[in-house]
Amino acid sequence: MRTNSIRTAFTVLAAAALTAVMGTASATPGPAASAAPAASHPAKQRQAPPVLVDCLWHPDVRPTDFILACGDGNSRLVSLHWSHWNQNSAVARGVNMVNDCKPYCAAGKFHSYPVVVVLDHPQQWKKRPQLQHYTRMTLVYTHDHPDGYAHKVTYPLWN
Repeated sequence: MRTNSIRTAFTVLAAAALTAVMGTASATPGPAASAAPAASHPAKQRQAPPVLVDCLWHPDVRPTDFILACGDGNSRLVSLHWSHWNQNSAVARGVNMVNDCKPYCAAGKFHSYPVVVVLDHPQQWKKRPQLQHYTRMTLVYTHDHPDGYAHKVTYPLWN
């Protein structure tokens, strides 16, 4: 029971932090704003691989974990091992941890489902036009999948 209370508290705090950050995200420049201007190395900038943008609008390359359900954290990818990451797509194996929300999400249990993660459809990121970011994620469940999910699920990623 104590684990569920800690998990619930963490989820509430994460949601509050996300709300605070999202409210100021457009007014606060990210870490790359202080980097050298893109014009100084235009060829190098075009060759940089696309990034994966997380819930807090941070770009990442080959993250080991990724939250899918930004609002409540009830679905996340963990133990990601990337075998491929280039200009067009990225592929990883990992685990999708999904809360069964039974009898309700705060009292639910997380279950693990092995997945293959595919990122594709890179486009210019509106927040940081010098970066490309993947705009689509496909999860392919290699064994069981959560109730209500298909064997293969595709999500649009935020811009």
